[in-house]
Amino acid sequence: MTASSAPREAHRTLLADFDARRPAALARAVSIVENHRAGFEDLLGALHRRLGRARRIGITGPPGAGKSTITTRLAARYRASGLSAGIIAVDPTSPFTGGALLGDRIRMEAVALDEGIFIRSMATRGSLGGLAASTREVADVLDGYGFDRILIETVGVGQSELDIARTADTTVVVLVPESGDSVQAMKAGLMEIADVFVVNKADRPDAERLRHEIEMTLGLRLGGAMRNVPAHHGVDLKTLRNPAHAARQAAQDDASDDWTPPVLATIADKGEGIDALADALDRHFDYLSRTGTLDVRRRERLRERVVEAVERRLRQRLWGNPDIAAWVDAQLPALEAGSLTPFGVADTLLARNAARLTQ
Repeated sequence: MTASSAPREAHRTLLADFDARRPAALARAVSIVENHRAGFEDLLGALHRRLGRARRIGITGPPGAGKSTITTRLAARYRASGLSAGIIAVDPTSPFTGGALLGDRIRMEAVALDEGIFIRSMATRGSLGGLAASTREVADVLDGYGFDRILIETVGVGQSELDIARTADTTVVVLVPESGDSVQAMKAGLMEIADVFVVNKADRPDAERLRHEIEMTLGLRLGGAMRNVPAHHGVDLKTLRNPAHAARQAAQDDASDDWTPPVLATIADKGEGIDALADALDRHFDYLSRTGTLDVRRRERLRERVVEAVERRLRQRLWGNPDIAAWVDAQLPALEAGSLTPFGVADTLLARNAARLTQ
């Protein structure tokens, strides 16, 4: 066996063990993909036709909101229903090792030994969108393995974690009464990405007030969307005088072609409200399927994956070449003098290396 054929043979063996649903093969496949080791694209390519069976659920929100507890409770609930669950817990990067700090993995100890649950902690490694750079690819591995649900918990950095909306079929935003800037955060983007809101630690003061604020904001947005809708369409315009009430009513309408996020109350550490959350997730998936939105979201996800693959290969072909790096360095004096611009250098660089980019 030649040196070049050895990795291919190793991957064939890995895929055979993967198909036999051996946990060690799953863990190894995830490591290969997460770290972009040699052959990871071939491995993902072999799994591509299997994708689409799992429901991908994103769980995001500020630090300390109880995302890990909710994720653990949801996974346990799915297991009680006979479903399997893969969990991707994105942790902050360790400043010493560059790996995940494993805080989420420790908090999920209650379900970690269940054979129908797989937990992977991933480090952000500088990614600013609340997810690790290869989160989507690892989710593909879990999907290809055959998990029924994939729960993706973000690192919890607040307003910048909007990548989850492009990764999950359903996005859950978890807030707590102590989130003083929660409404401001929602205005910055969380309001737009949430398919389901959860006010966790609902036994604490001001929980109902926060829930009302969220519903009020949703209702005002709903009222703006319905401003020109005639009453005979079945819309009771009187309810729009109370935006929070209108939002709560709209969130219960399973026949609508529009989705209004429900605002749920949970006390996750006691398991309260988890059944209602799981039901809301099922309702949202039914809505996505019924309206064709699921196909749209997944198609857009595929488009973004193509863009990511192209960008990665272009970076490798350009910046992995020492001659190109030396050429760029040689342009720096002219850039400093102002006789060249970064845009002109970029155009020249692309023109000089057009053949390399299409190899």
